[in-house]
Amino acid sequence: QVQLVESGGGLVQAGGSLRLSCLLRTGGAYAMGWFRQAPGKEREFVAAISWSGATTNYADSVKGRFTISRDNVKNTVYLQMNSLKPEDTAVYYCAAGQNTVVVKTTPGYWGQGTQVTVSS
Repeated sequence: QVQLVESGGGLVQAGGSLRLSCLLRTGGAYAMGWFRQAPGKEREFVAAISWSGATTNYADSVKGRFTISRDNVKNTVYLQMNSLKPEDTAVYYCAAGQNTVVVKTTPGYWGQGTQVTVSS
């Protein structure tokens, strides 16, 4: 079984930064990514990264502000979020799949989510 554990969420002022972490506790060679869901809205794709780190994909709304990276020795994926806006407020979920296309469209595994709140 694949187990994903997110951490790093919290409250931050607009214009500030946060770094989210996702531990792939069970290990394995998976592409991984991040989604987010605000109250009353559909869950939306944020970013994805291949197992090697050679391929990344970002939603247009976060390009230039967010960076996805990974450390395969630690089995951890990160989402560095800079220049945060109130509209970034959501529960952020880690996801995993066999490649970045799978992660972006139909990820097979999900973490429990971590709350990010950006105040204006």
